[in-house]
Amino acid sequence: MEDSTSREKILKKVRAALINKSRLEPGAIDFESNIYAESKEPLELVFAQQFSDVGGNFIFCENDEDFIYNIGALTSDESFGKLWCAETELQDLLKQANIPFLSENAELEQAGTSITGCEFLIARTGSILISSKQLSGRRSAVFPTQHIVMSRTSQLKMHMKDALKAVKAKYNNQMPSMVSVITGPSRTADIEKTLIQGAHGPKEIYVFMIDDVPAE
Repeated sequence: MEDSTSREKILKKVRAALINKSRLEPGAIDFESNIYAESKEPLELVFAQQFSDVGGNFIFCENDEDFIYNIGALTSDESFGKLWCAETELQDLLKQANIPFLSENAELEQAGTSITGCEFLIARTGSILISSKQLSGRRSAVFPTQHIVMSRTSQLKMHMKDALKAVKAKYNNQMPSMVSVITGPSRTADIEKTLIQGAHGPKEIYVFMIDDVPAE
């Protein structure tokens, strides 16, 4: 009887709430203001910290020559296997470093490491935004064991919304058919709550950031 009385009380309150709906009108919603506290740190530093926190490897390069030296030193390790690169700008830099690479789509399966560019970098989350408009295609960021991304400081954006706006502007409001965000190496704990690296993509991810913004 007590349970029945308690249930009736709850049902009466629900009915009353449905009958006596609030007449308050919602105010204007501000979709533009940031909900996160703005950082006073340079975007390069914010990105480097966040990207490292999610398991990424960050290398800052002062110029193209610095990138050529660093990419050569990194990929000299045999564990990277064959390199695959389809983007002309990156191919030119690899040639200057005397680094051999594969470039045909059919050769991607032979590669242990892919080297690609990106659309933009999102500093707040340490994420990389890529799209199907890039010459590297859709598979290059998920198929090899290692993924190396070459970026420039001018591609940094603080928030996701800023990066998406920049993509729209870049392609004159014609969004690519695929836009993806990479945050750290592929990992999952779906199987018996055991963390597994590389389950759905590369086990390791590197971002080389080349400084192309003139000092003030």
